[in-house]
Amino acid sequence: MDNIPAQPVLYIVIGLVAITLMVLVLPFRVKRIGEHLEPFFLVMGIIAVSISGLWSWGLVKDALKAPVIIRSIPIGIFQVVLIFGLLIHHYNKPFRNSIVGLADKLGPKLFLFFFIALLGLISSIISVIVTAAILAEIVAVLPFSRRHKIKTIVVACFAVGLGAVLTPVGEPLSTILVHKLTGPPYNAGFLFPVDIFGMYVIPGVIALGIFGAVYIGRGISMEKEIVYSEYSETMRGVIIRAVKVFIFVAALILLGEGMKPLIVWYLDKISPWALYWINTVSAFLDNATLTAVEIGPLMTKFQILSAIMGLLIAGGILIPGNIPNIVAAERLKINMGEWAKIGIPLGAVIMVIYFIALIFTHTHV
Repeated sequence: MDNIPAQPVLYIVIGLVAITLMVLVLPFRVKRIGEHLEPFFLVMGIIAVSISGLWSWGLVKDALKAPVIIRSIPIGIFQVVLIFGLLIHHYNKPFRNSIVGLADKLGPKLFLFFFIALLGLISSIISVIVTAAILAEIVAVLPFSRRHKIKTIVVACFAVGLGAVLTPVGEPLSTILVHKLTGPPYNAGFLFPVDIFGMYVIPGVIALGIFGAVYIGRGISMEKEIVYSEYSETMRGVIIRAVKVFIFVAALILLGEGMKPLIVWYLDKISPWALYWINTVSAFLDNATLTAVEIGPLMTKFQILSAIMGLLIAGGILIPGNIPNIVAAERLKINMGEWAKIGIPLGAVIMVIYFIALIFTHTHV
C-alpha cells in the first residue's frame, strides 16, 4: 500500500466509482457482457489498476500465479477444474449413473439437504477449489430442469462460501485472515477461524441445506417429468472452460488491487455495522483482497466478525463473488442475470438474518 497516496485523489475516486458502476450495471444491461464475463472483468481490472497507478511486476505475477498456485503448492483452480473436467469427460457415464442413482434413492429433498450441507461443511477441509469442481460436476448431471439446477447451484454456493472460512485450508480469505492475526493479541492458529465464526457459519450451512431441500426439492417433486440430460461436453470445451476460469480469477486479482485506494482511503471512517453492509462489494470483488486490506490486529473480535461475515455472505450474491460461483456458472453456462434473480434476494435475506444475529450476540464476542 506504499504506492497509494495518503489522501484521496479526485480523478482516481471518480474513475474507480465509474468502474464499480459499470461492473454492477453492464452485465445486466448488455446481454453479450452478461454471457462473457471473463474478458469484461479482465478489461475492468486492467483499467482499475491503470487508474490507481498500481501496476508492478509483482501484481502481474500474482494475477498469473493465483489461478495455478495455492500457498506455494503448484495446484490451483485452473488445474483442478481441468483435471475434474477431463475425468468426467472420460468417465461421464458411471459418474452420472452413480449420482442419478443416489438422487433417485434418497429423493430430491433428502438428496439436496445432504448435498448442500455436506459440501458446505467439508469445503474448509478439502478446500473451496476442490469443492467447487465437485459441486459443478454433480449438478451438471442431476436429473433436474435447468431452472432447478440454477437454484441448486446458487444455494449450494452460498453454503460453500460460508463453510470454507472455518480453516486456513478452506480458501484464501481464511488463510490471509489467520496470517494477518498470527501475532498478538490474537495469536491466531489453525482453529482460530472456527472459534470465531463456527457458531454462525455451521448453523447457517445446515439452514441452507434445509432451505434448499424445501425451496428446490418441493418444486422438483411437483414436476411431471424429471429431465435426464446426456453428457455433451467436448474435450475442447473442457479445456476452454478451464482457461476461462483462469482468466476470471486473474481478472478479479487485478480488479481487487485496482480498487484498493478507495478501501484504504475510506476504511477508517466506517463503523463495524456499516462495514458489514459495505462489504457487499464482495459480490463482485475478490474477498481475499478485501480481507488483506481491511483486517488487522488492532481490530476487535466483533469488528473482524462483522467484516468477514459481510464478505462471506455477499460472495454468493453474484457470479464474481466466489470461486465456486465462477466454476459452477461456467460449467452450466449461467449468465449474470440468471444468477442474480436468485442470488440477490437470497443474499439480502441472509444478510438481514445475520445482521440481526450479530446485534443479539455482539456483546458476547
